[in-house]
Amino acid sequence: MTGTARRPRPTLRRAFAVVAASLLAAACPPGPARADVTAPRGYLERMDTDGDGRVSLDEYLEWMGYAFHAMDRNGDGVLDAAELPGGRGRAVTLEQHRARLSAGFARQDANGDGHLDAAELASPPR
Repeated sequence: MTGTARRPRPTLRRAFAVVAASLLAAACPPGPARADVTAPRGYLERMDTDGDGRVSLDEYLEWMGYAFHAMDRNGDGVLDAAELPGGRGRAVTLEQHRARLSAGFARQDANGDGHLDAAELASPPR
């Protein structure tokens, strides 16, 4: 091996992290609308489409997943390298993305009731 260090290949975890960061950026538009969601209560109000004061897995997937569809320019249900931020990384399918989001939701659902309240939304996943 020469003195040149090899650059590690992006992992699926890294690809998901990039997609998640992009989704968060897309979920928080610039300007005054961003001020509406600076606290967990603001996210809860935006994500809670049925108005029951908590976020179901379906509501969470809908909120966190809409940017995936915007990034999937060819509409094939896969974010390939060209569609990922930076133009590189492993492809991510919608199913993989939803599974990852579902796992994060389950970790955040501290009381295991299948919903996230404002406090759970504010807490990082365990």
